[in-house]
Amino acid sequence: MSRYLMIDIGAGTMDVLYLDEETDVVYKAVVASPVRMLAGRVRQGRGDLLVTGGEMGGGALTQALRERAGRFAVIMSRSASATVHRDPQKVQAMGIEVVEDSRAEELTSRKGFAHLELADLDPARIETIVQGFGVPFAFDVVAVCAQDHGRPPAGVSALDYRHLMFRQVLSESPMVHRLLYDPRTLPQTMTRLQCIARSAAALPAGELYLMDSGMAAILGAGLDRQARGREVFAVLDIATSHTVAATVENGRLAGFFEYHTHDITPWRLEALLRDLADGRLAHQQLLAEGGHGAWVRRAVGPSALETVIATGPKRRMLEGASLAVLWGAPMGDNMMTGTAGLLEAVRRRRED
Repeated sequence: MSRYLMIDIGAGTMDVLYLDEETDVVYKAVVASPVRMLAGRVRQGRGDLLVTGGEMGGGALTQALRERAGRFAVIMSRSASATVHRDPQKVQAMGIEVVEDSRAEELTSRKGFAHLELADLDPARIETIVQGFGVPFAFDVVAVCAQDHGRPPAGVSALDYRHLMFRQVLSESPMVHRLLYDPRTLPQTMTRLQCIARSAAALPAGELYLMDSGMAAILGAGLDRQARGREVFAVLDIATSHTVAATVENGRLAGFFEYHTHDITPWRLEALLRDLADGRLAHQQLLAEGGHGAWVRRAVGPSALETVIATGPKRRMLEGASLAVLWGAPMGDNMMTGTAGLLEAVRRRRED
């Protein structure tokens, strides 16, 4: 095994890492995220629109579809509508018509409608990026990460369910790489990653793995050289859409929390880090204030905050922080945090 392709699909960018261990060749690319590209196509287009495909990241794309529906007819297949919201009635409340997948397929030939197919991963685009690296489009391992809230059962919120999925694995073994899945072990309820797995099956790879991007970022940030030799430390990844922070003790996850980046301030972020280190964060408490959730296995104490490694495209919000924040660069590049975490998860999985 020598040729690895790691892909981190975010809200702002898609980060790609190619590694050939046999030749020590490493290539990297940071390009516009699929969500941003498709949102741009929706905004630039005119007229009625038919949307098919599967579930992918929403964000800017959801807003663009809502705006388009205010001016033109927008029809979405039930599968694609999960991108906007898992409740079709809420999608229709935005002025978007939702139809069964079979009906949407019939409508693809309907005159007067532009057609947009949703997918987080486009194998043809990946091939173009890899061709730019000047290497063969064939891999021993491909791994992809994206944020997945999961499909919760009735009466359970998406945020509660997302953290329940994490807790079930981490409570048994607080090793983040245990949240790396292959297509056979990937939970069916992780519907966004399931869609990515189906798209990624078209890539020429011997092995395929999937992981939540928040968990990949925690693992990747901990690979920064400034964490080496540290028994206890904290990591913080401030991405375009979501922020995730964690405390790590002897290589094991002690706790973590998540927040929407646009909802958090530097001051609140510092307070949350202190509470996380002290073991005082509660999942429901964080949800109540508008956060994304938390899980604490054990308090590690304030010594963890002597080394706070920050990564992510929005980390500059912590400039001037009272905490001693260190700018991280896993594999020498701040933007490769998720892909570095994917690569490490694959390596650790092999060692288990």
